[in-house]
Amino acid sequence: MKACVFTLGCKVNEAESASLMAGLEARGWETSAEPCAADLYILNTCAVTAEAEKKSRQAVARLQKYNPSAPVIVCGCASQRAPEAFASRKGVTLVAGTMRKDLVLERLDARGVLLEGERAFCELPFAKRTRTRQDVRIQDGCDRFCSYCVIPYLRGRSRSRCMERVRAEILACGAREVVLTGIDITSYRDGDADLGDLLLYLAGVPARIRLGSLEEGIVTREFLEKMKAAGNVCEHFHLSAQSGADRVLSAMNRRYTRAEYLEACARIYDVFPDAAITTDLIAGFPSETEEDFEGTLSLIREAGFARVHAFPYSPRPGTNAAKRKQLAADVKKARMARLLQAAAEAEERYLARFAGRTFSALFEADGGCTANYIRVYAEEAREGGMYEVTLTEREKDGYHARIEKEI
Repeated sequence: MKACVFTLGCKVNEAESASLMAGLEARGWETSAEPCAADLYILNTCAVTAEAEKKSRQAVARLQKYNPSAPVIVCGCASQRAPEAFASRKGVTLVAGTMRKDLVLERLDARGVLLEGERAFCELPFAKRTRTRQDVRIQDGCDRFCSYCVIPYLRGRSRSRCMERVRAEILACGAREVVLTGIDITSYRDGDADLGDLLLYLAGVPARIRLGSLEEGIVTREFLEKMKAAGNVCEHFHLSAQSGADRVLSAMNRRYTRAEYLEACARIYDVFPDAAITTDLIAGFPSETEEDFEGTLSLIREAGFARVHAFPYSPRPGTNAAKRKQLAADVKKARMARLLQAAAEAEERYLARFAGRTFSALFEADGGCTANYIRVYAEEAREGGMYEVTLTEREKDGYHARIEKEI
């Protein structure tokens, strides 16, 4: 029997789908992450934007083309938001939402809509190692309720995984780099232990640890010192900003000011001078003025970002921001173009700092990556290899590298 587990959306979904595949394989199923002829389809959906929801709905029919008679199980954020849009589809036998994805394995033959909320972390089977770098979930849900975001309504309140289970999965997967993922890993708690304590607890694992997206409030001197003491955590901070204007940050229900965000960046550079700080920025949030947007553009230079993930504002029904007067589509499009240009310039400035420098880099099939998020390319590097490399000349989105030695 063969099952296809098809995933849309974030790294948390990817990690959960890998766990579902491991659970299916333990039950004797052959699995595939790519659409194919199969006896069962599991669709892990996304609702972060309207386009993501549309693609999630379309994916049901896309999968059924390969085997119209195979049952389809739907889980994830889009099915939590609008279960009826999936439950009414012919061939869909279970809609599991986000809270209880473990029911996908427990109730493969059941029919119904299961959307009950849970405060406990939903444990899934350990994912098998599929590549050199592996995503490991440590947290789910969110208590922040940013005014533009629908995810807290779909994923539920914040809940964390116990440290022992996190460490056990990292050891079991055997990957050389692990990305700690979650909806809001900044809120990680296991009893009195926080994210910094988790990093100390993982100090002895034989893997490089990379953090998922962080919020400004976690960047204290204490947290940075714990991270440094752990010794195996990458100097890469994906520190979500969203805007560089205080008025917009307040309207977004972000819990910091521009000055506080920049102070967090300064603390990072003080402890980790070569750190990569990457971020998310939104163009065209409701009521954003030209002056507000200029503040976002100037933040890119002042923060010294290594990379910027830029998005046009997408109204999500049910959120506070969706009720506000929206900016014209042409204004959002123009600002998005300027944001992408500023982002490209920031990446070039960051990369230019490191020409001729030597770093350790872990290589996958499509190239390597340093701890501070610089892409490197070396023809003689093998997949899964860790090397000390010297950055020679710019290539693609990073550097061509000369291998000095294998680590």
